[in-house]
Amino acid sequence: MTPKVTIVIPFYNCPYIEHALVSACGQTYPDVEIIVVDDGSTQHHNLIAPYRDRVHYLGKKNGGTASALNHGILHASGEYIAWLSSDDLFHYSKLEQQMAFMQEYGLQVSYTDFSTIDSKHAITRPTCGIPMSGTSDLARQLTYSNPVNGCTVVASKDLFMSLGLFNERLRYTHDYDMWVRMILHGARFGYLHEPLTLYRVHSRMGTVRHKKTILREYGKLKKMYRASLNQRWALGG
Repeated sequence: MTPKVTIVIPFYNCPYIEHALVSACGQTYPDVEIIVVDDGSTQHHNLIAPYRDRVHYLGKKNGGTASALNHGILHASGEYIAWLSSDDLFHYSKLEQQMAFMQEYGLQVSYTDFSTIDSKHAITRPTCGIPMSGTSDLARQLTYSNPVNGCTVVASKDLFMSLGLFNERLRYTHDYDMWVRMILHGARFGYLHEPLTLYRVHSRMGTVRHKKTILREYGKLKKMYRASLNQRWALGG
């Protein structure tokens, strides 16, 4: 039996949302649920309207990406969760390829290679992923950087629930915090070396506008988790 995958799309005033929805609705995987979480947006709702018969549209007051993801995960009926930012796109076979990979190796969580695109959808870098030889190698890498692009991740809903979901107090580094907690919880990450997500780099993206705050958050988290990650790295695997 094919497990259902829920794509959670946090949405906040994003003019690229229609492109994300086209890529989500066009997945070749046979059992997909799409949830758009409107995080208190005030514009661009009209771009979602043509897809309302294909998606579950949930509204909430503004609380940030972590809170929007958590809201979507809690309402998801899928056994697995895929996060798609409203300015990014999935290749149409992303879920089909990634779920086959995860089922083959018995994985609760995996991430993949990705490409970058610009504001006009042109590919600027065809491959940007950082392959890891195993979970201990990923633990080592996480002591000083975050090699996991959140929109390449597929993980079981049970794993998210067992960890208490994303930390909503972290405005920008909730993804890094989650990957660390997954590793320390004992989850085995798999890496699929296929660029299955198109990650948009543009002047209005949060990682550009809030770079200083993001670096401060990362610094605090890396300091807090360093010893535990080093221990996990030393264990191997």
